[in-house]
Amino acid sequence: MKFLDQAKIYVKSGAGGAGCLSFRSEKYIEFGGPDGGDGGRGGDVVALCVDGLNTLVDYRYQQHFKAKTGMHGMGKNRAGGKGADAILKVPAGTQIFDAETERLLADLTEVGQRVCLARGGNGGFGNAHFKSSTNQAPRRANPGQPSEEHTLYLVLKLIADAGLVGLPNAGKSTFLATVSAARPKIADYPFSTLHPQLGVVASDDREFVLADIPGLIEGAHEGHGLGDHFLGHIERCRVLLHLVDAGCEHAGQAYKTIRRELEAYDAGLPEKPEIVALSKIDTVDAETLKIQVARLKRACKKTPLRLSAVTHQNVDAVLRALLAAIDERQQAETPVAEVAAWHP
Repeated sequence: MKFLDQAKIYVKSGAGGAGCLSFRSEKYIEFGGPDGGDGGRGGDVVALCVDGLNTLVDYRYQQHFKAKTGMHGMGKNRAGGKGADAILKVPAGTQIFDAETERLLADLTEVGQRVCLARGGNGGFGNAHFKSSTNQAPRRANPGQPSEEHTLYLVLKLIADAGLVGLPNAGKSTFLATVSAARPKIADYPFSTLHPQLGVVASDDREFVLADIPGLIEGAHEGHGLGDHFLGHIERCRVLLHLVDAGCEHAGQAYKTIRRELEAYDAGLPEKPEIVALSKIDTVDAETLKIQVARLKRACKKTPLRLSAVTHQNVDAVLRALLAAIDERQQAETPVAEVAAWHP
């Protein structure tokens, strides 16, 4: 299945059915009177957040969604049926924007959430609706209300507790494959990861979701490499795990390169809690490792963790640090209820 995180669609609700102009005409019924029924309401276009989806690929092959028109009213006081709704199933984390104004219409983050994107028109009144003591034979019926139509953008931002960042070949995919059941592509050349990956990590009888995105390079915010487009998938993360390859030329410069790209992208990423780890420590000798740790420490202003996903060295320590940071951020985001002062 292909990964698609943006889509442009056209939606149109159903128009309301027209009211009926009819009079009761039966044998032995001298003054039957009006009996035109009301028209049915048009269908809505609804976006529904469902489980089991993690891409917008369905909207690559179908971009037009139209709800059904309401049925017209009929004689004998029969109202028209309501038009069927058009339901768009989207994964959790989908944002919906108006294409003309670029205004955010909805942010669906929980399964079961639904939002009406285009409301169907009300049905028109039949002539039975207008009868009165002074107008016993109304020859008037209303048409149904028109439909609504919009052009929308769907943008998917994956929901994860922690996100992996780093240069290409920093060991992000290897770490994700080691700590979860995810099976990302792993190779000894840059940009083996071409789209985000999610994995469920189990640590200390707890679970959290870890996201891996394609590697960044210097100038990614200007479109170099794969660009910084995929950074949107870690906007919702509570903590970032920044991996720096111990075998790179200069660990401190590698760290600063990624930090510059995060600051250029902004969206709150530079302010997120960050855990820095020197990865692939099994690929360098002790002297090189010591130098790289010192360089990285000067760059990030704290002592980095040392990690080897291949040999599982310090993997558990990194996971515990991630859990602690997630818990701390979650407590900070949860408002503390004020306890009312007790009075006798």
